[in-house]
Amino acid sequence: MAETGEQSASSPEDEAPEAATIYIIPKKEISMVPDMGKWKRSQAYADYMGFILTLNEGVKGKKLTSDYDVSETVEKLLDLLGTLDQWINETPPVDQPSRFGNKAYRTWFSKLEQEAEALVSAVLPAEKAAAAPEIAVYLKESVGNPTRIDYGTGHEAAFAAFLCCLCKVGALRISDQLAIVFKVFNRYLQVMRKLQRTYRMEPAGSQGVWGLDDFQFLPFIWGSSQFIDHPTLEPRHFIDERVVNEHHQDYIFLDSIRFINEMKTGPFAEHSNQLWNISAVPSWSKVNQGLIRMYKAECLEKFPVIQHFKFGSLLSIQPANP
Repeated sequence: MAETGEQSASSPEDEAPEAATIYIIPKKEISMVPDMGKWKRSQAYADYMGFILTLNEGVKGKKLTSDYDVSETVEKLLDLLGTLDQWINETPPVDQPSRFGNKAYRTWFSKLEQEAEALVSAVLPAEKAAAAPEIAVYLKESVGNPTRIDYGTGHEAAFAAFLCCLCKVGALRISDQLAIVFKVFNRYLQVMRKLQRTYRMEPAGSQGVWGLDDFQFLPFIWGSSQFIDHPTLEPRHFIDERVVNEHHQDYIFLDSIRFINEMKTGPFAEHSNQLWNISAVPSWSKVNQGLIRMYKAECLEKFPVIQHFKFGSLLSIQPANP
């Protein structure tokens, strides 16, 4: 599922034999601005964008409350995220002089560092157990930075990379598309919001009012796809609080707006100017296309974000197959 169109056409016989799979602990490869060309030409970039766009297509016109299959792997991922949630309950914030960046987050994070491989092993099929150390790196990268106690779109990208890797090893399948966004990613968002609230995490690399959102980007892409061809709800409606409250359980976009409304005070046009501008776009398909372009430009093509991305065997820095 993570593959681009050309690769997904390959038949099982084309694939290397199981025994030949050598997993690599992912590491940083983008250390200078000129390295960004390597990233954009890489197999990792092709696979990552292919994954994002496949899910974007899969959720088009569908509600969170639609019927879809929930596989055993998806259930296991929900258990994993439930464990992370439970650890927040067990690690209350500490009293400290500074308001932001509660140091108890570091205690919470150290639990994940110790347990990540075991958590990932529990999700993987037995024959793919060797992939756990590689895939666990993306899980650890997806929850924020313990030094700065911050969280942003680079961490969110690490979670999408984590899911992409699970697809590449066959733990998640094409039939899991809706559940990946509506169950797993949605649950991840809930846990990240709880972390942000509990430990008062700083937005990583925030562009303030010039950014789309302090913490997330993907729910707006996939969420706008859900609305494509909606008979009544148009982009102008999402700034109406009544619409948000009525429909947030069906649409990930509106649920994200609801969270912003809870966390920020003052006029929406002032604290979330980019989103306010989007409400003037005539159609959801134009919003969706514009957000994909913006995501590439503001997240995936920005050195301060991608310098932290890690590459292994599943998401490789090697040039993409032509």
